[in-house]
Amino acid sequence: MLYSEISREYVTKAEKSETVQNAFTRARAIAEANQLKVLRAMQKNRLSDAHFVDSTGYGYHDTGRQVLEAIYADIFQAEAALVRPQLISGTHALATALFGNLRPGDVLYSPVGKPYDTLESVIGIRPAIGSLAEYGITYRQTELTPTGQFDLPAIRDALISPTRVTMITIQRSKGYTWRDSFTVAEIETFIQEIRAILPDVKILVDNCYGEFTEAREPLEAGADIIAGSLIKNPGGGIAPGGGYVAGKRNFIEAAATRLTAPGIGGEVGPTLGMTRSLLHGLFIAPQTVGGCIEGAILAAAVFQQLGYPVNPQPNAIRTDIVQAIQLNDPKKVLAFCRGIQQAAPVDSYVEPIAAPMPGYADGVVMAGGTFVQGSSIELSADAPMREPYNVYFQGGLTTAHAKTGVIFALDALVKEGLVVL
Repeated sequence: MLYSEISREYVTKAEKSETVQNAFTRARAIAEANQLKVLRAMQKNRLSDAHFVDSTGYGYHDTGRQVLEAIYADIFQAEAALVRPQLISGTHALATALFGNLRPGDVLYSPVGKPYDTLESVIGIRPAIGSLAEYGITYRQTELTPTGQFDLPAIRDALISPTRVTMITIQRSKGYTWRDSFTVAEIETFIQEIRAILPDVKILVDNCYGEFTEAREPLEAGADIIAGSLIKNPGGGIAPGGGYVAGKRNFIEAAATRLTAPGIGGEVGPTLGMTRSLLHGLFIAPQTVGGCIEGAILAAAVFQQLGYPVNPQPNAIRTDIVQAIQLNDPKKVLAFCRGIQQAAPVDSYVEPIAAPMPGYADGVVMAGGTFVQGSSIELSADAPMREPYNVYFQGGLTTAHAKTGVIFALDALVKEGLVVL
């Protein structure tokens, strides 16, 4: 037995509760709606096996790439999309959108406080070579209210200041903070408030971890640009890499120019044989994301029952795949992550430890024996080693594996005497 029977029984009992089962039912309905959305987009664009032929070199006339990007545009209700294996991560996709659409003297504004850790260097909050700050782009932010809501009076003041805001960036997921992630409905209401003050301001939503968790996406709520990673939700665990930027055509063309070069833009870019896997992953992404959501719901229920603060709550409306658990002890964080690593199909024997990571200010422990390196749609858990020692659980290519991860994480804590059942 890889784990103790008492841990399995504890998790299974939580799974059978009415609260968890009702939350599972909601997640499955959303997965079904998104599956139909993806299917329709592929059928509308007449996807064929002829589009799976790879391209090399410049990638001129790559019809597979063109159809892939048209499918993404339809799914996300965008005028255009840039979907490329050359985009290394969600941070790279976001940076491409930012640098493509901001110019020296522009002002970037965040109404949700400090951005995700890896964007601090991109913006220049943490000094770095080639940051937006080095190009003369100013950054301002407004903190959320103590309850994690948009501080509308302070935001209005910031938007009507003499130095006009050029672009607003909204991080949908909580990242490494203890707040609720924003639903599409909340983003829509907020965007309406913004448009009443600055009708033409550019609005970028960091969509990482959020794709297919709801029936709508942020472009449908009035955003101009969204960006994310293909080794998170939309890659379905099949995509071996890549990222996307989607939205209004002129903004996507500007991002494409930043990715390649002025005068070249999105007309080039070899797919290097990845088109099939990018589309295959996209097709199964709604069901994969649904399984991740069920795993997150179960983790929330189990650890809340043990007395730990969890965010979101087991019965909450989900808008990303991330489940935060406040363990309040670095030993418990490491034990939890060891359990997740031991539940992995790859590198299950590896010991996760806290270490410096590119783009992060604190040491970070990252557990994830994944088929794709760094994939967050596969079973994983990570935590910056700082108080109050929150661990962030996400992923699972199947519902069964997501549940297995919860059992292993709990069992590791039990075996080390850190939790008593």
